[in-house]
Amino acid sequence: MSILVTRPSPAGEALVSRLRTLGQEAWSFPLIEFTPGRDLPRLADAFSSLTDNDLLFALSQHAVAFAHAQLERQGLEWPVAPHYFAIGRTTALALHTVSGHDIHYPRDREISEVLLQLPELQNIAGKRALILRGNGGRELLGETLNARGADVTFYECYQRSAKHYDGAEEAMRWQSRGVTTIVVTSGEMLQQLNALIPQWYRENWLLRCRLIVVSERLAHLARELGWQDIKVADNADNDALLRALQQLS
Repeated sequence: MSILVTRPSPAGEALVSRLRTLGQEAWSFPLIEFTPGRDLPRLADAFSSLTDNDLLFALSQHAVAFAHAQLERQGLEWPVAPHYFAIGRTTALALHTVSGHDIHYPRDREISEVLLQLPELQNIAGKRALILRGNGGRELLGETLNARGADVTFYECYQRSAKHYDGAEEAMRWQSRGVTTIVVTSGEMLQQLNALIPQWYRENWLLRCRLIVVSERLAHLARELGWQDIKVADNADNDALLRALQQLS
């Protein structure tokens, strides 16, 4: 089994390294890259006005990393007052590491639906919610918090942009290396991968590969695009992806 990991750097390379240590043949093929977001210069003012009635959300490790780098450049600390929330365990650990604060996060799956079930987010009318994220992404969290009476503001801490590849050249490369399993961690990347690979390779190689995804929502999208052999990891972090891949071998 040869495994292609499309997760961006550095998490993608880290997963490939762990797989190779375990004797697996694995390759990194990041489909997107990250650059600083347009709202970073506004963070300091936003953070300084937060109170102990307010909520601060981080939706990815990248949001945490770019926000923290901005604060460090300005010689600032993470605010003490607000209640901190993260989309999942990995992001919560990253946020706790840089801020030192306790972080609320869902213990089950790293998705907005589960985060929104936390008891602390049921009665939030009148509170301010500041959400650190990348460009685009799902709107469910913000819309639901808003519907529950919170005043929601998004801050774009980073931008995702597609890495450019020659689809035919890459398809030939990965097929010739015997890739039969592909790891994809977002719907955006799944659609990008599907569009990148030319039709002949899509039908004769790509859609015949086993797909490892991180949510049922992603599995549903994969089925709509034509994949049949799909496994859903029990979470979105590298530990969960590694467990899912080890169960296949």
